Amino acid sequence: MTFENTDSITLKIWDRSAIEHTLESIVHDLSVKANTTKCRIAVQCSGPNTFTVSVRNQERQLATA
Repeated sequence: MTFENTDSITLKIWDRSAIEHTLESIVHDLSVKANTTKCRIAVQCSGPNTFTVSVRNQERQLATA
């Protein structure tokens, strides 16, 4: 897969049976392109059958209890 932007990609997935596999593949490819771990990749449903996969900012930190 080719990315022009290393920060995010938005895609529309029509085949519901392929959603999980497609998103896992995109997360892997984007993490490799951005040279980061998969846990820094966010997936958001941005519309009907539309998903945005992006690299989280480093400034974001987990809340502590």
